[in-house]
Amino acid sequence: MVYLFLANGFEITEAMAPLDVMRRAGMDVKTVGVTGEYVESSNGVTVKADITLGELSYDEAEGAVLPGGMPGTLNLKASKEVIECVRRCYESGKPVAAICAAPSILGAMGILQDRQVTCFPGFEKELRGAVVTGDHVVVDGNVITAKGAGCSLSFGHAIVSVAVSKATADKVLHDMQCY
Repeated sequence: MVYLFLANGFEITEAMAPLDVMRRAGMDVKTVGVTGEYVESSNGVTVKADITLGELSYDEAEGAVLPGGMPGTLNLKASKEVIECVRRCYESGKPVAAICAAPSILGAMGILQDRQVTCFPGFEKELRGAVVTGDHVVVDGNVITAKGAGCSLSFGHAIVSVAVSKATADKVLHDMQCY
């Protein structure tokens, strides 16, 4: 199970576009309401999460996805359960993906040391020890980072490429008429 964490103030495109790509690829993905069953995005769209933190199973985690947005990123960072799930996925080599401001969470956890990453401009200083590329999407091992909302479909493509296969990711985006 891949967990996509939603906290009040999340960026809707950064959550829903990759979620759509992952589900089209046949991945087992659940949205997790960090701040409750219903989560309000940064632009006022409310989403009903598939599960809440109380239903999260660390043992079933096959990956963790962190959308950005403010104050969503800060709300994710404040959750011990989110941090623990990310840590377990990272340490076991499972995909850990963060977009926009959310790579700052990985930086605060100390897991970006010497990794190539990207983030929303202005958050570079929060990526302790990382090599910041400024690219739209960066994959370094099991860590996937992206710059912002405009990169959301490419971010989903990268997640599927790492978790399933590049061929599957390419087919999904082709079928979506992205190219």
